Amino acid sequence: MTEPRNPGMSTVPQTHPAHTESTSPAVEMDPVEYTLRKRLPRKLPKRRNDVYVNMKTDFRAQLARCQKLLDGGGHREICVHGLGLAINRAINIALQLQASSQGALQLAANTSTVELVDDLEPEDPDEAGEPMTRTRNNSAIHIKVFYPDPQ
Repeated sequence: MTEPRNPGMSTVPQTHPAHTESTSPAVEMDPVEYTLRKRLPRKLPKRRNDVYVNMKTDFRAQLARCQKLLDGGGHREICVHGLGLAINRAINIALQLQASSQGALQLAANTSTVELVDDLEPEDPDEAGEPMTRTRNNSAIHIKVFYPDPQ
């Protein structure tokens, strides 16, 4: 009996050209020989009304933090940031905030692309493999949740 396959997942290791920081030509990398270490993304300057959403923290806790900033924190606006997989969660938090305010809050969303850097470290330091870096792009969203100015 064959196992069902997820079309988004592949069990075959893929090789991607990895680029070193110098201007040398692309080198083929064997994924078995290197360990991938993902660096943290560069953060924007953090203000008191910025909320960085992730997939590790509980959704309700992140929603409660946003609600607390808007209600008790004295802020008329907050900015909800999501990167990669957390984009959907950031959108859901903003929509939940808007729904719980009975339409009093407005949303303004901006998208961007963030360049991320990964370190490829050799499994066996005795071999001739050198540590390499690889850059990749990831999508991000920045949602401004605010009370409109009274007119």
